[in-house]
Amino acid sequence: MNINTLILILTLMSGIALFLYGMMVMGDGLKQMAGNKLELILYKLTNTPLKGLMLGAAVTAIIQSSSATTVMVVGFVNAGMMKVTQAIGIIMGANIGTSITGWILCLSYIDGKQGIAQLLSTATLSAIVAIVGIIFRMFLKKDWQHALGNIMLGFAILMIGMQTMSGSVAPLKESEVFINALTSFNNPILGIGFGILLTAIIQSASA
Repeated sequence: MNINTLILILTLMSGIALFLYGMMVMGDGLKQMAGNKLELILYKLTNTPLKGLMLGAAVTAIIQSSSATTVMVVGFVNAGMMKVTQAIGIIMGANIGTSITGWILCLSYIDGKQGIAQLLSTATLSAIVAIVGIIFRMFLKKDWQHALGNIMLGFAILMIGMQTMSGSVAPLKESEVFINALTSFNNPILGIGFGILLTAIIQSASA
């Protein structure tokens, strides 16, 4: 194993560690804030599969990350604020939302790393959430404000973890072996399987 491979593996593992820690912090904050009113609101918004699907698509269109939507939903389920059957509709909607985003970017010829798209990027979202979260956590005094700050900070940490994981495998785009493997699938089933695996690693269906 050469040094570059070792660095790639360590970076990927550190991204996973940040992701898991952020999810734990966000989950704890959600448990602190879990109340009858919030549970009732979530129930009304997701009491049918169609409502859940529409909510997932809308949230993903706003925050520009189906992975982030999925993580939030898993946090709600872990905190006992949402049932698995409700979560399924939202996650399906999240994937529809990220597909719509991809079509919009393609049709409008917006470069994903410049201009408007950069303002809507995961990095910008993480920065804003982290800043607001630390203000809530350090400068406000009420318990629910601290809990909300923890949710935001946990969300920002897990997003950074996802970015770290994605960045660690970015060098693969320069690998001829990887590119050849990516373009050699004649069997649709193999292509679907590879797409699932790749998205699970880089945490971005849009990418």
